[in-house]
Amino acid sequence: MDKLRVIQWTTGKVGSLSMRGVLDDPRMELVGVYAWSDSKAGKDAGELCERPDTVTGIKATSDIDALIATGADSVLYTPFEADLDQAIKLLEAGMDVVSTNLFLNVGGIVAEVKDKLEAACQKGGSSLYITGISPGWINSMATALTGACRDVQFVGTTESADCSVYESVETWSFLGFGEQSKEDTSELMERAQAWLILFRDVTVRIGDALGLTFDDIEFFCDYATAAEDVDLGWFKMDKGTYAALNGGWYGKIDGKPVVEMRVIWYLTKKLAEGWDLDEDQHRLIIKGDPDMDVRFRYIPPPHWQNHDWDTMTAMPAVNALFQIKEARAGILGLIDVGLPHAPMGTWLADRKG
Repeated sequence: MDKLRVIQWTTGKVGSLSMRGVLDDPRMELVGVYAWSDSKAGKDAGELCERPDTVTGIKATSDIDALIATGADSVLYTPFEADLDQAIKLLEAGMDVVSTNLFLNVGGIVAEVKDKLEAACQKGGSSLYITGISPGWINSMATALTGACRDVQFVGTTESADCSVYESVETWSFLGFGEQSKEDTSELMERAQAWLILFRDVTVRIGDALGLTFDDIEFFCDYATAAEDVDLGWFKMDKGTYAALNGGWYGKIDGKPVVEMRVIWYLTKKLAEGWDLDEDQHRLIIKGDPDMDVRFRYIPPPHWQNHDWDTMTAMPAVNALFQIKEARAGILGLIDVGLPHAPMGTWLADRKG
């Protein structure tokens, strides 16, 4: 079998991990790396994914034409912000684009943006598939579980996360953590909605896969406060300030929620409101015939650092590459792609050899 030729597009937190995934997969060949910043141009791919002992000979570049000239099959597209013109150029050149980015900075993949990307796919005979930033692959899991049901009335996905190890003062300050609670929370809700818009995509994607047409997609959010002063070393919250949120999106039909995506993020478990915090990072609820309550708990290996949790954002994109290669041209959804999976047999055979 010919190796799948892959370009890694940017090498941030997620991109460096997806590039490791390509280098670790004997079925794939890294043929190019796009450098978003001048400081990364000319550096070897091994260095950029924190494997300094791995010299690949592939140097990062900002020369898009040179990357297209590699004749790659696929592009792992992981920039912080999407560039619509660049994505169109890649698709028109016949390269499949598998993206963790939702293209929200250009309005999302709707209306004119969707039409342009679809036209580029048809011109190049290529495919575009969005795995999403978070929770990514859990969309497919929630959809697949309904296959065991005679009737489904509701599908709910909850992400529960102790975020005290996510050292981003900017993120938590924007979300209002550390601020005194107030009666008028309208401005705070606007900020929360702007951030949690990333999770609206989960509701839409599951709804599309299940053949649902929502009347409305409604945002919801609530906050809890610290029961005592909290000092994380990198972030402080006084007693009575916001320290946790519970928010997300309802996809509604006839006024009733039928699909839900919820996140519960907290920087301390000591909350004045006494929230019952789930130790399982993901929970899927299906109400139907039968009901289901499925919980996922992730146990990181000892060598993981904080940003290695992004592996679960990066690898669904890497492991979907072969399915996207075989799929129809165009913008793809969950049903089009099938069941992305790790190449366990290939890994074991390669290690044995």
